[in-house]
Amino acid sequence: MSALTFTLKIRTTQRIDVSALTPEKLQGQSPETTAAILLPSGKHALRVDEVFDIAGDDAGNIVFKNSDGKLDYIGSQMKSGSIIVEGEAGAYLGFQMRSGNITVHGNTGVYAASGMAGGFIHIHGNAGDFLAAAIVGDRKGMKGGTVIVSGNAGDRVGDQMRRGILLIEGNVGSYCASRMLAGTIGVLGTVGDHVGFGMRRGTLLLTKTPEMHATLQDCGTHTLPFLSLMFKSFAQLPGKFAKIGSNRVQRYAGDIANDGKGEILVLQ
Repeated sequence: MSALTFTLKIRTTQRIDVSALTPEKLQGQSPETTAAILLPSGKHALRVDEVFDIAGDDAGNIVFKNSDGKLDYIGSQMKSGSIIVEGEAGAYLGFQMRSGNITVHGNTGVYAASGMAGGFIHIHGNAGDFLAAAIVGDRKGMKGGTVIVSGNAGDRVGDQMRRGILLIEGNVGSYCASRMLAGTIGVLGTVGDHVGFGMRRGTLLLTKTPEMHATLQDCGTHTLPFLSLMFKSFAQLPGKFAKIGSNRVQRYAGDIANDGKGEILVLQ
């Protein structure tokens, strides 16, 4: 068996919702049934075989080839299997994902990993704004699982994040960890202004000291043994975080204007 492969064959002008193309939804379907699935696109719906050339037969392993940034909801509500994206991914990558693996060899749009409760996502390029953040009207962003971004990420990373591990090897924009509820965010590059704004709980791990706003409190330098356990778990992951070992940090608590039980740890 070979991976079920969808190769984009049209020049996209409208955004296309591909949430119907996940392993559990395609498992056991005939090629004819898969080809006839309708994908919402603006005011219209397109058949899968109008948008993609289809090859392979293993629905547990899906590949999107020649993908571009207008393919939204890749891996939405995914519960099993794997998806590989060879190219760009649109908005809402891994939206409300429950399990499985998604690998993107390119950049992603806004709200990647929003509502994610389990599984693993590796973005080899950059991620857009609101990575692992809650969508409008929801009170919780990422709820579990692990996300690694090899590049940079935009603004509002981890906004209202509830649980899980989010590791970014590049730089991050403004309002990183804003209104964060729990979980762990790691950033190896720089972060923008208003870091930890409205943060309630959770851990933000940094390597460079950002500009702190008034309601983040400096708690001094500490050696934190629990970080050794955290870094031991990171050692099993791909990427640069696997090489971190120091547990000596400058600790900041906050946001003290909003419960104040979160922490920003800057590695020394």
